[in-house]
Parts: sequence; structure tokens; C-alpha cells
Amino acid sequence: MTVTNWVEFLAGVSVCSLMIAMICAGRTFPAGKSLRALLKRRYSTAGLLAMVFPALAAAQTEHSGGGEANLTLPDLTSVTFDHFFGLNGHALLMIGLLFCAGGLLFGLTIYVQLKNLPVHRTMREISELIYETCKTYLVTQGKFIVLLWVFIAVIISLYFGVLAPVGNVAVTLPIILAFSLVGIGGSYGVAWFGIRVNTFANSRTAFAGLRGKPYPCMAIPLKAGMSIGMALISIELLIMLCILLFVPAAYAGPCFIGFAIGESLGAAALRIAGGIFTKIADIGSDLMKIVFKIKEDDARNPGVIADCTGDNAGDSVGPSADGFETYGVTGVALITFILLAVKSPTTQVQLLVWIFVMRVAMLVSSSAAYFLNGAIAKAKYGNADEMDFETPLTSLVWITSIVSIVLTYVVSYMMIPDLGQGTLWWKLASIISCGTLAGAIIPELVKVFTSTKSAHVKEVVKSAQEGGASLGILSGFVAGNFSAYWLGLSMVALMALGYFFSTGDAMASLMLAPAVFAFGLVAFGFLGMGPVTIAVDSYGPVTDNAQSVYELSLIENVPGIEAELKKDYNIDVKFEAAKHLLEANDGAGNTFKASAKPVLIGTAVVGATTMIFSIIMALTGGLHHDVENLSLLHAPFLLGLITGGAMIYWFTGASTQAVTTGAYRAVEYIKKHIKLEGVEKASVTDSKRVVEICTKYAQKGMFNIFLAVFFATLAFAFVEPYFFIGYLISIAVFGLYQAIFMANAGGAWDNAKKVVEVDLKQKGTPLHDATVVGDTVGDPFKDTSSVAMNPVIKFTTLFGLLAVELAVTLSRNNPGLALGLAVAFFLVSVFFVHKSFYGMRIDTKGSN
Repeated sequence: MTVTNWVEFLAGVSVCSLMIAMICAGRTFPAGKSLRALLKRRYSTAGLLAMVFPALAAAQTEHSGGGEANLTLPDLTSVTFDHFFGLNGHALLMIGLLFCAGGLLFGLTIYVQLKNLPVHRTMREISELIYETCKTYLVTQGKFIVLLWVFIAVIISLYFGVLAPVGNVAVTLPIILAFSLVGIGGSYGVAWFGIRVNTFANSRTAFAGLRGKPYPCMAIPLKAGMSIGMALISIELLIMLCILLFVPAAYAGPCFIGFAIGESLGAAALRIAGGIFTKIADIGSDLMKIVFKIKEDDARNPGVIADCTGDNAGDSVGPSADGFETYGVTGVALITFILLAVKSPTTQVQLLVWIFVMRVAMLVSSSAAYFLNGAIAKAKYGNADEMDFETPLTSLVWITSIVSIVLTYVVSYMMIPDLGQGTLWWKLASIISCGTLAGAIIPELVKVFTSTKSAHVKEVVKSAQEGGASLGILSGFVAGNFSAYWLGLSMVALMALGYFFSTGDAMASLMLAPAVFAFGLVAFGFLGMGPVTIAVDSYGPVTDNAQSVYELSLIENVPGIEAELKKDYNIDVKFEAAKHLLEANDGAGNTFKASAKPVLIGTAVVGATTMIFSIIMALTGGLHHDVENLSLLHAPFLLGLITGGAMIYWFTGASTQAVTTGAYRAVEYIKKHIKLEGVEKASVTDSKRVVEICTKYAQKGMFNIFLAVFFATLAFAFVEPYFFIGYLISIAVFGLYQAIFMANAGGAWDNAKKVVEVDLKQKGTPLHDATVVGDTVGDPFKDTSSVAMNPVIKFTTLFGLLAVELAVTLSRNNPGLALGLAVAFFLVSVFFVHKSFYGMRIDTKGSN
């Protein structure tokens, strides 16, 4: 980053500090009332607001209650559970720690197994080179995250230590800061573990393909994915349980605050930057196939190693960190809601313990389904010469969903059989099951538009056969648009069903706003098959890398390799069969990478819906006044609906611009330095230089995007609160459909290329060139812009909760000041919007 970048960043941090100071300074409201006091007195919606973001909860400085930093956990030993041997809540959750340890042991055992699987030295060397470049990327990103944390730590210290102290500052402030590091460490550590596992698995999968049998090519990547999934969920659950069980009750709030802040910071940086990085590398590598007429993953291409690194940075690191953060924030939200919206301490304990036992049950259901599915798949395909790689992955998802739903009802009945007049156990289980079903139904719908066997993907191929890249790209647009229709309707139906189960007196008699709790539980259910969702998502980068490792190893050119493999590994090698299997398996990986994206996107939108509802309840005093402002007849609300779409489309362009400029530089460098004569492999130096180019533009793009979104959120909150509600609704809706469209259009283009390569075997033909062009268009669609909608929607809505409270307070006291700040923040945002293009555009003077 240049000096100018640092000046801009420091200016942004300064404005953030000013904003936080104003939150605490602008406390008066009409008749001298505090906005927080009004919210608490009129509807107690402070709890609803607090449940969705720790920082907002901390903004409530009333020491008498409210605010997650002031929450005190109930006595978990005060309630016993008869169906669990009469154990009290604390003892029951202590047993949960053993399941977490078991999950971690599961992950580590597979780690060791993967490391010890047989692999030829040529393939191991390539996978270790990929890991080393991944380490370079992660270290660079880690330094950037730590730098961001330093500035955030200053703001946290100013807010919680000086402007709005919570309890004993000497104790609470270090807790918040320490647990923010725990959150960062969790996201970052899981991402690093995922890369290490995947880079073991890629070379072992490539080697297993030499036998010409498909089953090991499927089993190894899936085993690696389950290792990551089980470790991720177990670590997140372990941290949450440790806070509940071992941290003094009065300090649980600060722990949750710090943990969520750290998770969010780590996930945002790794997800957005990783998406930009991976597609710069992918496009830079793929275009060389057309320019120089070289084969897929040609070892002489310096971009291939960067592409392999990008597969991990974007398709492994990003989703792992994002998944970790999503699980953590969802858990914090539900805990906070229970503590603030449920009156009875006994009911609080029952629901808290129920939530965490359900999480343990989901861990168990995923592992049990994995072993059951593995036994079925091995019996069916263990010795087969051909198999559909998607079939065992599909059955794993459905088996997990069914087992998870059954356990949801069983555990709910055993935990809370008498709650809510004896009906709440099945109603809550049904609400969660709506989300769990989504985790299985959504992948099925995604396959309709992205699978190598789908009619839409075949249509892309047919279009490209006659009309080249142009018609192929148009057919991909069709697939993406159709997919948004069906996935959108399915999400609406499942959310509506969850809402239906929340109606009636059973829930309303126990808590405020049961519909809000229902939407939170649907999001919880979305994540119910956590380890399996992560596993099928991680399957993709392993299969993609395995194909690359095979080509880069040049194992076919090793003198006497067939005799060596027979002597050392007892393999009757089948090179052509191996290449075919690895390519076909990559197609399955593409499909299931695509299937996981809408699940996380859907979770973000369901969560945003809950948060927007909370803001509405706060501003209208529980729908008692100003409800007419939530109407198209209220001009600011309508204008907000229109404005949100503008931001989503800018973000799409900004993230794609970062990829475009970075890919231009990567292509420029590769063209100048690629050597096709007299060498077998590109130099390590050239390969690392391409990685540096990808990293540079990934961080530069993320920097501009983050600050533009940050200041836009402030600006629109200050314009008018109902304008801001319209804006939040708009970005959630526009973002949902834009993300689904882009993800599935990109998946269709990607697998159309795979059909040409595997089924039609037409590599190097004009048809192949046309589908490669389509794939490079789809790369930033599916792996940059679409997946980054998730953190953008979450961040804007979460931060918006703070911003709108500040805006309402200031506008009541000094409308001129509020309007002036709105203009100022908007101008800063527009500066970074402008910079996201004009500061990133391709400058031919600055060639590499």
C-alpha cells in the first residue's frame, strides 16, 4: 500500500472514532429522554437490536440492564433435565465439551491419515510448493488483519474504556480485546488448517487416480472436507461453550462481543480478498491456453501455481473463515435474544442448553451420516471402473439432512417436553428443520443449473458450438436468471413455514417477538449440517488442485516410472484413465462448490431480515407509531429501496474491476516471462511473482470496497431512518438475487467447459476456446462478486443498527448537523467508489 493509501486509511479510522464519540455524546431525545431508555421502556427492543450484533449491544450504556456487555448469564445449574439422567444444564454442557474434543480428534485423525497416504515424490513436491505459496499469501493477509485489528482495538478502547465504560473497565476492556483476538485466531486458524489439509489431499488424490479406479478419487477429497468441517464446527462450539461454562457470568457479555468482532474482521478480510485473488490467478492462467495453445495446467505456465494457490485462498480459506464467523455470530445472536427477550430465568436456561445440545446433535448427525454414506459408497463403488462422482455427495447431503431432522425432534422432546404448554418442543424443532431442509433442497436446485448433466449446462455447450463464446455466455445468463427464480421462491417458502410455526400463544407467552426468534432459528437450521456443508464445499478446491498437481508433476515423463510405481506401490498405472477421472471429478467439485454458496448467502439474507425487523420495531415503538412511514407513500422509504440496488451493482463492478486489473497485470507478466522451448517447468521465481501480483490487487480492491461500504452505511443512516430501512431491505433483496444469479451463471459456464473437456474430449478446439472464454467471464461472477455479497450484506445491516441509532439521536437534537454529516459521509463514500474504478483501472504505463 502506498503512503496515500495509509493517509486515507488513517483518515477513515479517525472518522470512525469521531462517530463513536458522537454515539455517546448525542444521548438526549425529546423531553430529555434517552433513545435507549425509550426503546427499553416502550417495547424492550434493545434486546432485539442487541441480539444481532455485539457492538450495538455495547452501545447501550445503561448499567441497569440491556446491552450484551452487561448481560449476566443465568445459573445453568438451576434447571435439571429428566431425560438426561437428571443432569443440570451446566453438567450437560460439560459433556458437550467431550463431543467438541471428539470432533477435533476426528479432524486431526484424518489430517494424519491424509499425510500418511502414499504419494509419489513428484506430486508431493508440487503440493508442497502450492502450500508454501499459500503460506506466503496467508502470512501477508495475517499482517493486514493484525494491522486492522490495531486500529479497531484503539476504537474499542476509546469506546468501552473512556466514552461508554462497562462495569470494571480494567477487567472488561482486556476481555473484549482478548476475545477479539480469539475470534480472529479462530477464523485465521481454521483457514490455515483447511489449506494444510487440502494441500495434503490434492497430491494424494492425484496419486490415487493412477490406479484408474474412481472411488479413491472421491473418498480422499471428501475425507479432507469432513476433516475441515468437523474441526471448524468443533472449535467454534468449544469456544462458545468455554465462555458459557468457565467465564464468570458477569463477564460473558464482553467475551461474546470481542469474539464476534474478531470473527467478523477475519472473515471479511479473508473472504473478499480471497475471492479477488483466486480469480486473478484463474483468469491469468486460463487465458494462456488460448493465447499459446497450451494444455490445461501446463507446467511451463507461471500462472498455474498461482491458480492452485488461488483455489485454496478463494475456495478454501474464504469459505472456512466465512463459515466459522457465520456459526459464531448466529450463536451469539441466539444467546443474546434468549437472555433479553425471554423473561423467565428458568426458560432462559432451558432454551440456552437446548440450543447448545442441538449444536452437539448436529455435530453427531454429520459424522454419523458421513460414516454411513461412506460405507454405502464403498460397497457400491469400491471396485468400480466408472462412477458418477456427484451421486455419493448428493446422498451424503440428504442422509445428513434426514438424520439431523430426526435428531432435532428427538433432542427437542427430551430437552423441553413441557415448555410452552407441551407444544413448543415440536414447533421449535419444526422451525429448525425448515432451515435444515434448505441445506438439502438448495444444493438440489443449484445442480439443476450447474451440474455437468444439467440441461442448462448442455444448453451452454450447444450454444457455444454454433455461436461461439457469445451465445455460450448468453446461455449462462439464462441459467443464472432462472436459478434466482427457483432458489428465491424456495427460501421464501421455508421462511414462511418457519414463521407459521412461531404463531400462536405458546411462544408469545414466553418471549417478545417470537417471529424474530423463528427467523433466527431458520438461519440456525441453514447451518445445521455444518461439517457436511463445509465438506462438499471444500471438495472442489481439492479436486481442482488434484488435476493441476497431476499435470504439473510431469510424472508421465519420469524415466522408468511404470516400473517404479509397480515396485514401490504395486500400481499397474493407467495414465489416460487417471486424467479422465481427475477431470470428471473436478466437474463434481465445481457443482458442489456452487451448491454451498447460496446456503451462506441465504443465511445472510435471513439474518438481515431479522435485523431489519428489529430496527423497524425500535423506530416505531413496537409498531405503535410512525408505521405509515413504512410505505411507498413515504417518499424517503421508496428512495431508499431504489438506492440499495445502486450500491449492490456498484459493489459487483468494484469487485470485478479488482479482478480485471489484477488479471491484466498477471497476463501481462506471464506473456513476457513464459518459456515454452527448452524447459519443462516455469521457474519458482516467476510463479511467486504472479502470486505477488494477485495478492497486491486483492488487498487494494478490498481496501477501497470496505471504506466505500462503511461510509455509505453512515451516510444513508443519517439521511432519514425510514430511508435507511428501505436501503437495508433493498441491499438484502438485490444482493440475494444478484448473488444467486452470478454464482449459478458462473457455475454453468465453468461446467460447460468441463463437459467439452471430459465428455466431448475437444480440448484445443474452437469450441473449447469458446467455453474457456465463458469460464473466465464466470470466474469473478461465481467466486468473487457473488460470494462477497454475504459479508457485505451482513456488515451493512449490522453496522447500520449502530448508525441509525446515532442518526436518530442527532437529527432530533440538531437536524442541520445530521444532514451535514450525511453529506460529508456520502462524499467520502463516493470518493472510494470513484477510486474503486479510477484508482484500479488498467494503466498501460505501469507494466510489470
